[in-house]
Amino acid sequence: QLQASGGGLVQAGGSLRLSCAASGRIFGINSMGWFRQAPGKQRELVARVTSYGSPTYADSAQGRFNISRDLDKNTVTLEMNSLQHEDTAVYYCNLAVDEPGRPGSVNYWGQGTQVTVSS
Repeated sequence: QLQASGGGLVQAGGSLRLSCAASGRIFGINSMGWFRQAPGKQRELVARVTSYGSPTYADSAQGRFNISRDLDKNTVTLEMNSLQHEDTAVYYCNLAVDEPGRPGSVNYWGQGTQVTVSS
C-alpha cells in the first residue's frame, strides 16, 4: 500500500514537497517515483529513482525537482521548486516491483494528490 502526502496550492515560483511511503516488507523493488496527470492529458513520468539510487527526470522537471529515496523506510520524496502553472496536476506515487516469473515490472499506485500552481 502506498500512502502519499503533500501537495496543495502554491504560487508560481514557489515550492512543494511530496512524500510517499510504501507499507510492509517489499521485495524486488525496481523503482519508486512520481507521475502526474493534468486534465485532458495522459499520465506522465515526473521523476523516479531505482533501487540503486539512480534518478530519472522528465525534461520538464530537470533542474527544478529533486527526488530522493529512503531505502530503510521505503519512502520517496519529491522536492519541487520553481513551480509553474504547467505543473498543475494530480500527482501519483508509483512503485515498480519485479515479481518472479512475470515479465517487466508490476506497477502499484498511490492515491493521487493535487498540486495547483497559481499564476
